[in-house]
Amino acid sequence: MLSTVLLRASRSPFARRAVTSIPVTRKVVDRFVAGEDMDAAISAVRALKAQGLYATLDHLGEDTTSAAQAAGIRDSYVALLARLKAEGLADAAEVSVKLSALGQALPGGGEQLALDNARAVCVAAADAGTTVTLDMEDHTTIDSTLRVLKVLREDYPWVGAVLQSMLHRTEQDCRDLAYPGSRVRLVKGAYAEPASVAHQDKPEVDAAYERCLAILMAGGGYPMVASHDSRMIRAGRAAAQANGRTAGDHEFQMLYGIRQDEQLKAARAGERMRVYVPFGTDWYGYFMRRLAERPANVAFFLRALIGR
Repeated sequence: MLSTVLLRASRSPFARRAVTSIPVTRKVVDRFVAGEDMDAAISAVRALKAQGLYATLDHLGEDTTSAAQAAGIRDSYVALLARLKAEGLADAAEVSVKLSALGQALPGGGEQLALDNARAVCVAAADAGTTVTLDMEDHTTIDSTLRVLKVLREDYPWVGAVLQSMLHRTEQDCRDLAYPGSRVRLVKGAYAEPASVAHQDKPEVDAAYERCLAILMAGGGYPMVASHDSRMIRAGRAAAQANGRTAGDHEFQMLYGIRQDEQLKAARAGERMRVYVPFGTDWYGYFMRRLAERPANVAFFLRALIGR
């Protein structure tokens, strides 16, 4: 119930104003967001690389309302990729891109606009020597996102996809994308979805996650196990072992600021661990979804409020 309330609040302008107006919120946000500008993102990547960790950078922003705003997000990614190249960090970092931030939902050709903007980001990534992953959003955007993915992969076969185990359709999407060269990040899902399209109970979502893992690990692609759930991580390791996989043909992913000890433990054990590093000023939606995912995050927020 709490998760549902928080996920709905992530889309509420009223809740946005209320939460962002509390000064202490910034203290909590700093746990989950690397900073507001490119310098902060680069510093985070450098620190992670020094610890044997990889990064995927997300310039926060969604629900873009104009083509000019979408172009600004595109240009920020292009500049970020050039900076990664110049700093010698492209071997340790890729970028994650929300198509909604690139104009996907704009009327009169939003999908084509998002495709064009994403292509420009891919050009910059190829020049830098790294990759791009298309973040997945709520279920209404999936078919559009997969169409864009298909077109981009014609020229950039390394473009990654994200699939959410909470959705009923995802097992079939895993089968469709488990081919050689296909990079797929598997998550549980962080959007409030109706029962008609998504599992509603955690045990069902977890069971679906394990089934999806089995499909991806048995396929010819590059699975990316994105979870902080110890059970799911164990399942990922078991599925990788059962399919004869080694550290170079799959990876684990966790969010910035969450379970850093486990991130380092995995890296020291020789596993490839990638940290999802968000940055930027438009942090509200991302922050609320992180609170919704884990009760411990809410408790952390409340303790900060009480102690201000």
